[in-house]
Order: sequence, then C-alpha cells, then structure tokens
Amino acid sequence: MMSDHRGEGVLDTTIETLGTPTVASPLAGRRFIPDDHFANICLSPEDIDDVAEETEADFEIAGPRERLYFDPAGVKAAVVTCGGLCPGLNDVIHAIVLEALNAYRVSGVVGIRFGLQGLIPRYGHPPVELTPQAVAGIHQQGGTILGTSRGRQPAGEMVDFLESRGIGQLFVIGGDGTMKAAMRLSEEVRRRGAAIAVIGVPKTIDNDISLVTSSFGFDTAVERAAEAIRCVHTEAVSVPNGIGVVKLMGRESGFIAAQAALVVKDADFVLVPEAPFSLRGEGGLLPSLAEHLRRRGNAVIVVAEGAGQDLIAAAAPQADASDNLRLGDIGGFLIREIDAYLKEQGMLHSFKYIDPSYLIRSVPANANDRIYCGFLGQYAVHAAMAGKTGMVVSKLYGRYVHLPLALVTRRRRRLNLTSSCWQSILETTEQHRLAAVAR
Repeated sequence: MMSDHRGEGVLDTTIETLGTPTVASPLAGRRFIPDDHFANICLSPEDIDDVAEETEADFEIAGPRERLYFDPAGVKAAVVTCGGLCPGLNDVIHAIVLEALNAYRVSGVVGIRFGLQGLIPRYGHPPVELTPQAVAGIHQQGGTILGTSRGRQPAGEMVDFLESRGIGQLFVIGGDGTMKAAMRLSEEVRRRGAAIAVIGVPKTIDNDISLVTSSFGFDTAVERAAEAIRCVHTEAVSVPNGIGVVKLMGRESGFIAAQAALVVKDADFVLVPEAPFSLRGEGGLLPSLAEHLRRRGNAVIVVAEGAGQDLIAAAAPQADASDNLRLGDIGGFLIREIDAYLKEQGMLHSFKYIDPSYLIRSVPANANDRIYCGFLGQYAVHAAMAGKTGMVVSKLYGRYVHLPLALVTRRRRRLNLTSSCWQSILETTEQHRLAAVAR
C-alpha cells in the first residue's frame, strides 16, 4: 500500500505503508504527527545528483503517529548492523530497544548477530534477546554489540527467517550497500504480502548516502580526524622540510578530509576523490609541494583513501564482499613519489605519516552524534509502529523525515566542488596551486 502523496518536482518521496493504521497509540501526552504533514525542503545538486538546479520537494515528517498499524503487544522487532564499524552504532541499537520496549511495550526485540548473515540460519548466528538490561551502557562503547559482516545474502531466505521467527519489524543499520539489501528485503516482503516493516537507519562514516546531509558518526569522525591533522602538523613543523601526511576515510567522497581540514586550518593540500590531480608538470602536486616547502619549510597533506586511484599502477581491480573495489594505498604511494621527487630536487626532508582510519571507526560517538543517534532510533520505531516500510529515517536540513529506500540508493553523495566548503579549502590552503584535471 502506498500513501497518496508524491513529492513535488522530479523526486518521488512517497512512503510505502503495510496497511491502514487502526490501533490507538499508547504514547500518552505526545504531540502526534499527522500523515498529511510534510516538510517542504529546497534541494540543490549538492544534496542529490538527480536535480540539475535547486528544486523543492515534500518529505513526510518523522515522529509518532496517533494510529498504529501494529498492536504493540503482538509485534516483535529485530535489529541488525551491517558493513564497517562507525561511531554511534550502539547508540542507535540502544535507542531502538528502549523506545520499542519502554515506550510502546512491544512483545520483544531481538538482535541479529553478525550482519545479514544472522538472517541466514546456515551461518549459525542465532539471534539474541535485547532488553533494557542487555543494552544498558552500550552507548558508551565503540563498535556494535551485535557484530557485523559484509556481503549479499538471498532476500528470500532472510524473509523466510523473519516469518519463521514471527518478526514484524526489522531495523537495518548500515551504509549504501546495506540500504540496497534492505530495499531487496522490502520488495520480497511486498511480493509475499507479508506484514513486515523494513526500516533503514543510514550509516556511513564517509557521509556519502544520497539526501542524508549528515550521517551519524560523521561528526565524531571529523573531530578525531582533526586531531590527527593537528598532531601531524606539530611533527612537521618540528623538523626542516617536515611533511605530514594524513590518510582519512573516503572511498568515493571527500567529506571527512574536507571538513577536518576546515576544523584545524593546518592542511596545505587536501586530496579528495572528486578532484583529480596530477603529480608532475605545471599545477602538479609534486612541484607545488616543493615550492611550498621552499617558502614555508613544512607541509601537511590530507588525503582521502579514494583520491588519486587513477595514478596508482595496480593489477586488475578486485572487489570485497560488498562489491566495493579494493583501493590502492594512496598514502604509501604519495610518500614514495614525494620522496623520489624531492631527492631529484636535492631537498632534504622527512615524513610523518598517520592513518587513523580504524582508530576513528571504533571509538564511541561524541556528544552530538550520541544525541543524533538517539533521535534516529526513536523515529525509526515510530515509523515501524505506524506500518511504514521500505524507507529510512534521516535528518535533512534540521528536519527528521522519512525517505524512500529507492531514493537514497540511487547513487552515492559526493562533495560538490562548487560548494562553500570546497571553496573555503581553495581559499585557505595551497590547493589552488593544483591544476584541475579532467576525468
């Protein structure tokens, strides 16, 4: 069943529902959100590639509904975390469990262990019962108490598992690949006519999910990445021609590198996947760096892991279990190329290299992300109880809204090189010395 609203313009923002909600909500004293209330938001190409210019769209506002599709006493929920680690995973689990059990009094919540493998019995990961006692304090820990995994699993077998366990709500926490899996799950549920709500909570430390202006864990990642840049800068300025290199997360999008560079203002070059660069020749990184060292005596390079992949000579690209291409080591590559070039120039130098990626991924969320995760978990439960499905909960320009899975999985969000963020990079670093390179 689909609601009778479609977003204005080129975007279809319709949210699927399992049926007509008829059960009175047990949430006394709450301000309920009517289903015909929408947030009108002006989007730009920076938000989603599908629009060539600014366009308005209406999004269903997240929040508790006065009428529910599920009778709380008769529904069981499940939570699963997938993909790479990210600050805040435990916070979202914690919020979902407390909202479902303490506020709605559902019959139970189970945790699916080790990602989508936990929905396939042959892997041998039986679910665990999640109670307020079981999740007490987990929001102060990094990682995920449920474990995680990568790789596609058969949608039919996963729905078989959900039906056999009497699970009516599945909360899927993960990134772009996970949201595509959630969409396949919701399509299989629809095909069977099953009463199972599939709700996504988008998680990507790279901040690259379409229409999600800031994913949970991103604020923490930027904060920790900025610390790494600050430390490598201190090392670089302590020696003649000191060069600090920090490699950060960002397979296809350079949001962490750009934002962290803006935080500390110590980066001289910020290399991101969206802005190809050359090594030699006029406007190349190597001569620009050498000139900067002659003038300043030290330099800091911040590089996203997906930057410069076209420069790395490698064998045929391989993919991981989630069909992501395995990246070459851009940090090590840059150090070798810089070292060889500066030796050619007769310039003495030294390197300080930091790759804090897994240190950042595994830390607990900071205060801002912790609050954000709490609201995401609560709004996800509100949506599921009302019978919403095939959707994610997101914060879009300060408003918590429902987004169709089909909309957020079209393509990854990327850093807009005409944005104020990137223009600030150009104006406050040596980045403007690098020549633009067409792909």
